[in-house]
Amino acid sequence: MGALNFGVLDALDIIIAAFLLFQIYRLLKGTAAIRILLGMVAIYLLYRLVQLLEMRLLSEFLGSFMGAGLIILIIVFQQEIRKFLLVVGSATFTRREGLRNLLKIGAEDEKAKADVDAIVSAMVELAQTKTGALLVIKRKDPLGSFAASGSAINADLSKILIESIFFKNAPLHDGATIVEGHTIIASGAVLPLSERSELPTRFGLRHRAAAGISERTDALALTVSEETGNIHIFHNGDFELILSEDLTVRLAQLLQEK
Repeated sequence: MGALNFGVLDALDIIIAAFLLFQIYRLLKGTAAIRILLGMVAIYLLYRLVQLLEMRLLSEFLGSFMGAGLIILIIVFQQEIRKFLLVVGSATFTRREGLRNLLKIGAEDEKAKADVDAIVSAMVELAQTKTGALLVIKRKDPLGSFAASGSAINADLSKILIESIFFKNAPLHDGATIVEGHTIIASGAVLPLSERSELPTRFGLRHRAAAGISERTDALALTVSEETGNIHIFHNGDFELILSEDLTVRLAQLLQEK
């Protein structure tokens, strides 16, 4: 019986460790942070090797470095740690949100459809005129810190308002516009830029900002290119080129995944 209990606990230990490692990989995938992590792993393995070979000088030097390893990890991976904690924290409220939504599912479905229609109509219109745009849609993770970097709007979401914000001569058209629920909460917001080297070289600051916010949160980011009029959707660190006629269906799918 003792052996059986040990086996079950051991299996549970492996499953939890594998899950945590997978989540860490998802957070770091495609970023410069993964290379930093690999470098630190290499230093740790070297430290264990010099200990085994009893190389005292190198062992003492690397031991001092490893002693400060936790502080270094927190500093280097502060954005990734923040996102991981947001993922864990948001899972805590999933059931509560689900029960709340059941009580108002009919009305919410109608409003959600109207919101998607407004966003799609605006983005298609902006694409046709090759007007650059960056629209961020909140899902679970809070975006208040990013919204605070822009100008507060707090107005009902509408096609006309979106087009007005991104009009080329408008003062807020260069930054990101953030949508939460049925409300545009801020415009002209500054977003963190992605450091991923595999992003297409044609992507400018607008697209890198969209990639950056999708890497750090679960938000959706929609962009319109000034050069080509192409529409991209960024989510979970990935991006898709979307045709105008497919935008409604794809956006609705991604919003339902939250």
